[in-house]
Amino acid sequence: MPAATPDDLFALFDRLDIRAVTHHHEPAFTVEEGHRVWGAIPGVHCKNLFLKDGKGQLWLVVAPAERRVDLKSLPARIGSARLSFGSAPLLTEVLGIEPGSVTPFAVINDTDHRVNVVLDSWMMDQDLINYHPLRNHMTTTVTPAELIRFFGHTGHAPLTVEL
Repeated sequence: MPAATPDDLFALFDRLDIRAVTHHHEPAFTVEEGHRVWGAIPGVHCKNLFLKDGKGQLWLVVAPAERRVDLKSLPARIGSARLSFGSAPLLTEVLGIEPGSVTPFAVINDTDHRVNVVLDSWMMDQDLINYHPLRNHMTTTVTPAELIRFFGHTGHAPLTVEL
C-alpha cells in the first residue's frame, strides 16, 4: 500500500474531528532551520527522533524542539535496549517518510505497529503542539488531546515520559 500523503492525513483529521491548522513554509530539515520558518505559528514546536534499539525495536521519540534527549539514560525510562538512530531506508520502509520529515503523524503508515511512540510529558501538557504533516514544507498545529485521538485511530499507544 502506498504511503499516506498530507491530503490523506488531512482527510483523516476531518473524519476524526481534529481541527488542525496547517501553515506552508520553506522546507525545514532541522530544528535550526525550523526556527527560520516557524515565525508566529503558535504552540510548542517539536523534534522527532526515529530510533532503533539493540533488540531491533523501533522508537519514535517526540519532544519540544529545544529539549535535550539523552539517548544513554532514555532506555531505562522507556524500557528499551541501547538506542541509536534508525537508518533512512528503515524510516522510509516503516513510516513512509523521508529524513527531515519525521513526525508522529507518520504512524498513519505504520499499519504493522512496529514503532513504539514516546511523548514528552511537558509537551503533552501544553495547549498547542506542532509537527510536520508528513512533509517538511508545512507545520500542522493540533492540541495534545487531538494527537492522542489520532494515535487511538492508528492503534498506537504512546508512552508519556519526562524527557
